[in-house]
Formats: sequence, structure tokens, C-alpha cells
Amino acid sequence: MFRIETGVDREFGKLLRSRLRDANTAASPVLRALRGTPGERELPLQLWALDERDELAGGLVGHTWATWLHVTYLWVDGPHRGTGLGSHLLSRAEQLAHVERDCRHSRLETWDFQAPEFYKKRGYEVVCEIPDYPPGVTEYTLTKRLG
Repeated sequence: MFRIETGVDREFGKLLRSRLRDANTAASPVLRALRGTPGERELPLQLWALDERDELAGGLVGHTWATWLHVTYLWVDGPHRGTGLGSHLLSRAEQLAHVERDCRHSRLETWDFQAPEFYKKRGYEVVCEIPDYPPGVTEYTLTKRLG
């Protein structure tokens, strides 16, 4: 018999994550080999593009982990779209991840109304398509080999 509770509990959340990580490490020789190496930790990777007034014109937020770059957000302000700024931010993040952090791959998610074609033109391939997530929208996961 179990009592099921709802609600946010930071301590249980941390405990659950720790126990899941331990179970995954025990089950996977790949994850076991990562333990204690620099690749074990997620490292933030962020780039900011500021205009002549030092206002945010665009940026990229992501992290690296286990030889992968994960691009979480890439955004360019409307007046600067089509100028190559987004391509420059993405390319620079890929370069930093590859050269400074030994990443071999990149991954990201985007919706059908955002930028799947933008990423495909830059060498990304769709590896997953989730229709109706959220309802009426398709989400894509794309990856690219770096180097």
C-alpha cells in the first residue's frame, strides 16, 4: 500500500534525480565510464549579441554534456532576422563546443512554425517528429555531426 502525494518537493526531487542517476550508471557501462570525467557534468554555453545601444539583438542558450552540444534556445530580434546573426550565433556555439569542449554532435528541438528549415540548411537532420505537441503544432528534434 502506498500513499500518493502531489506537489513540488525540492528534496524529494533531488533524491529522485540522484537515485535515477545511480540506477542509470549501474545499468549502463557508457554512463559508468563518464563518472568522474569532465564530460559527466553539464556545462552552460551561452552567447549574446548586443546592438549598438547594448540591447539584446539575439542569443543562444545551451549546454554541453557527454560530447554533445544541446541548443536550448536560439533567438534573434525581428529587426535583425535575415542578417545572418542567427547563423553566426549557431556556428560560434558549435565551434566552441567542438574545439573547446570536444563535442562531436549537436542537438536541438524546434516547432514547425519556428525554424526547422533554418537548421536543415545548416546541416541538421530531423531525427524525431512529434505531431500535435502542443495540439496543432509539430515538434522536431534535429541533430548534426560537428567537426
